[in-house]
Amino acid sequence: MNRAPGFSIYWRRMIEVLTDFSFIIVVVVTAVGWARTNGLPVNTEALLVYGLILSLSMLPINAWLRLYQRVHYRVFYDNRCRAVLSLHLAIPVAACIFALFPMAHVDRGVLAVAAMIGLFGILTNRVRIAHARSRAVSRDRVLVYGVGERAAMVKEALDRADDLVEIIGFFPSPAERVVHIPEDRVLRRDETLIDTARRLNVNEIVVAVTERRGGGIPLRELLDCKLRGIRIFDLASYYEQILGQIRLDALYAGWLVFGDGFVQAGMRTVVKQVFDIICALLLLILAAPVMLLTAVAILVESGFPILYRQERVGLHGRLFEVLKFRSMGTDAEKDGAPRWANANDDRVTGVGRIIRKTRIDELPQLFNVLVGDMSLVGPRPERPFFVDQLTKQIPFYAVRHSVKPGVTGWAQVRYHYGASVADSAQKLQYDLYYVKNHTLMLDLVVLFETVGVVLMARGAR
Repeated sequence: MNRAPGFSIYWRRMIEVLTDFSFIIVVVVTAVGWARTNGLPVNTEALLVYGLILSLSMLPINAWLRLYQRVHYRVFYDNRCRAVLSLHLAIPVAACIFALFPMAHVDRGVLAVAAMIGLFGILTNRVRIAHARSRAVSRDRVLVYGVGERAAMVKEALDRADDLVEIIGFFPSPAERVVHIPEDRVLRRDETLIDTARRLNVNEIVVAVTERRGGGIPLRELLDCKLRGIRIFDLASYYEQILGQIRLDALYAGWLVFGDGFVQAGMRTVVKQVFDIICALLLLILAAPVMLLTAVAILVESGFPILYRQERVGLHGRLFEVLKFRSMGTDAEKDGAPRWANANDDRVTGVGRIIRKTRIDELPQLFNVLVGDMSLVGPRPERPFFVDQLTKQIPFYAVRHSVKPGVTGWAQVRYHYGASVADSAQKLQYDLYYVKNHTLMLDLVVLFETVGVVLMARGAR
């Protein structure tokens, strides 16, 4: 009897939930032992109640953050951000609930120790689970329908980006004449697609045929597979899932028109705007000392102006002036010709190199957020000259203008600094993913990852 697809995954998720629930209890017991060892007064009953509340608070937050879901495109840093964010959200929620209990007079030092142990332990546990390499449990078994150029693209992408997926083989399409897959990876056509998939215990089928006409896609057989519980993906959808990007080489207009996502109105817009304003105000207050020191340093080194205004393309193609701390000389483009910023650009001043490396030069854009020209998270705004150039050379480039541009973005934390048309095409693939899937959760993940990008000075020029 064949086991239902994904059965072991469901059991793994249950084990993850139980592990997270029991881990907090273990943390509390550890904190109690530490307190007694150091002679601190401790209310064991109260701490156990707090641990139980914290555990129950964390489980729905973990579920909301999709920590119990198998998501291909997440990388180590993504899971680490979600794990830290989960604990940061759960602790204040649990503290507020615990404050309602009459036993809420527990020593704060003991709670602090419990929180620190929990932060380290849960972070380690969640990342370990997310990146477990058990082939028997974690790896999805994928069959690729096709043996041509597009099938080879899938093989290359999965070999490079996702070691939690196992390609079982490549099923040849009768419409494809040129084979780009090694012969030992091509499956024989002596049985139907559904029989092959069931025999090999396949979880997913990716349709990656170069030629769709002339029977290139066996819709009836794929439907049979889907009705048997096997997940079916076209090439664009699969790239979206495993890489967190919408690949231009697998994209066609019909997929954008008839697919889900790309929701740009309603409550999401209101929530995003309120979130932007609150966060921008808080960040301006926190960054005020740094911004003041930066202004003084620029003034001492090269005089006025301190801020640099530059025309950029925003929502629906509307032009606005972005604010930045000036990091180049006053005659950086004296010939009037826009140029890409390059590594070791001789136009950058001494102070400019520092504030570019640390992204401090971007802080004045928080004022653009307050006036509504920008959002905290979104595609980076580009200059009109380059937008005209890129729109002509890159298909679907204008789609990124359907949301407000951002101070940071999904492309910024996933790809290095773009300084060419080719780089812009690569970044557009991440921008399209964000435009299609943007949520408050994704914004929070991007903001958390941006902190790491800034601290590690990745991608700055």
